[in-house]
Amino acid sequence: MQKKFKITFNAPVVLVFTLICLIATVLGIITNDASTKALFMTYHSSLLNPMTYVRFVSHVFGHANWSHFMGNIAYILLLGPLLEEKYGKKELIEMIVFTAVVTGVLNYIFFPGIALCGASGVVFAFILLSSFTSFKEGEIPLTFIIVAVIYIGQEVYRGIAIDDNVSNLAHILGGVVGSMVGYAANRKK
Repeated sequence: MQKKFKITFNAPVVLVFTLICLIATVLGIITNDASTKALFMTYHSSLLNPMTYVRFVSHVFGHANWSHFMGNIAYILLLGPLLEEKYGKKELIEMIVFTAVVTGVLNYIFFPGIALCGASGVVFAFILLSSFTSFKEGEIPLTFIIVAVIYIGQEVYRGIAIDDNVSNLAHILGGVVGSMVGYAANRKK
């Protein structure tokens, strides 16, 4: 007898995050970016406006265009399920929210003239967090060092040498957050 295959909802946090990003991106395309600017992009707005605080988190859902969305979501879907299985739903949600807040607030403070949207910070957090999957107490994985040098080094270079309208700070901060979360989570275990 042949076994039947079924589709499983294997990584709910990652899949819901992806769905929200998809909806936000499609809304942005349909509304000619009006919804992205209103809901899914952080920029220097009044601290008296409650939406300023919402956008500190919600900016990770919006994307500038379809290719921006696809580039980020490919990494999220590739790395996210493994991280969700290893660290759990609650920890992954906390890391996503923490990354969003850190990148949103620091962009607001240090780059008041630059708007920020997209899940790139979360992607970099996932990339560096994934290099901690084989962590042992008192050790730093060589894969983590290599990944950190390659990805963060690339972002530092791009931030200095290339003017491409990409928030290298969000990438670097996402990587730092992923590293800290990976180290702390694995140290507890």
